[in-house]
Amino acid sequence: MTQRLRLNKNADRRLKAGHLWIYSNEVDIKETPLKNFAAGEPVLVEASNGKTLGVAYVNPHSLICGRIMSRDPEMRLDRSLFVHRFNQALALRQRLFDQPFYRLIHGEGDLLPGLVIDRFGDVLVVQLNTAGMQALAEDIVDALEKVVKPSAIVFRNDTGGRRQEGLEAHVEVVKGTLPDEVLLVENGVTFAVPVLNGQKTGWFYDHRVNRAWLNSQVAGKRVLDVFSYVGGWGVQAAASGASEVLCVDASGAALEQVARNAELNGVQEQVAIGEGDAFEALAALKADGEQFDVVILDPPAFIKKRKDIPNGERAYSRLNREAMRLLGRDGLLLSASCSMHLAPDRLVDVVRGAVRHQDRQGQVIFQGHQGPDHPVHPAIPETSYLKALGVRVFRD
Repeated sequence: MTQRLRLNKNADRRLKAGHLWIYSNEVDIKETPLKNFAAGEPVLVEASNGKTLGVAYVNPHSLICGRIMSRDPEMRLDRSLFVHRFNQALALRQRLFDQPFYRLIHGEGDLLPGLVIDRFGDVLVVQLNTAGMQALAEDIVDALEKVVKPSAIVFRNDTGGRRQEGLEAHVEVVKGTLPDEVLLVENGVTFAVPVLNGQKTGWFYDHRVNRAWLNSQVAGKRVLDVFSYVGGWGVQAAASGASEVLCVDASGAALEQVARNAELNGVQEQVAIGEGDAFEALAALKADGEQFDVVILDPPAFIKKRKDIPNGERAYSRLNREAMRLLGRDGLLLSASCSMHLAPDRLVDVVRGAVRHQDRQGQVIFQGHQGPDHPVHPAIPETSYLKALGVRVFRD
């Protein structure tokens, strides 16, 4: 018998508008005490008047204590639900892309809160970010085998979100055997990705469209790629005709992968690497009198929580100022942020402030966001997180 989770009066408004999250302070704990539920348990969610709103899974230990999986109270959280949702998601990706390299499941954006799956051809990398999804791991694997028939499935269960859910971190190949090198193709450029020990799932598909735009701007240019990771931006720039590319990252392992990816595309002569802290590297390049036509800033999230906003905005401002000092008289800055808590207009403010600080002029000529394989749920602003600005920076 499925337990019921009753909400406080008026706490159903967000859910009725389409949102999928239930916060712990929205639960009527007199009627349905949270301590009565196990982490990951399926429940029927009901409004304060007893009307059923849908099926969710709960975690009594988390601020977001419930996530809606279906509006149909008869729906069971099992393999058949995942088969249905995976087929829906796959149909969209096959419409968007002619090769099997994309984010297959984008959590709430694909109505599967807590689940992320990236596809690298026949290899799937899965993140189970919540207790509810962890409880359904076997059904998820079974459904993927039915819908996608992959040769290998990797669990990258080492995310920060899992810690907040009280889950252990572990990385394992749960089906099949990984090839020696997992490859993908993005914008016509081939990459080897470290799916077992790289960042997140090993790759960031979300910037695909933004990289495609930048690729059209770099022919014959000298390019600096800061926070390069495995070369998603820099190697594509070299393959798109950049005369020289310098990739800077704090991770030696990531830079080894940059070199490998440059070699895979025959652009190793154009691509150089530099290991070190981004801010220190920018200062050192300035001290050495270096100049670039294009600078790419794609840092990790400086703002992870709302309380980080003031410090995070200061870090973005400093980073953009330092980068602009390395641009020639008429340069191009690609400034990105994956911080959900940094509003798009605030990134414009950061860039505007940096331009004025350098006593230059700026023109925003491109505004990008996450690609269509990271669909935004219209009721959940949190699913829209990525921003990218192409800014011409020049002396008047």
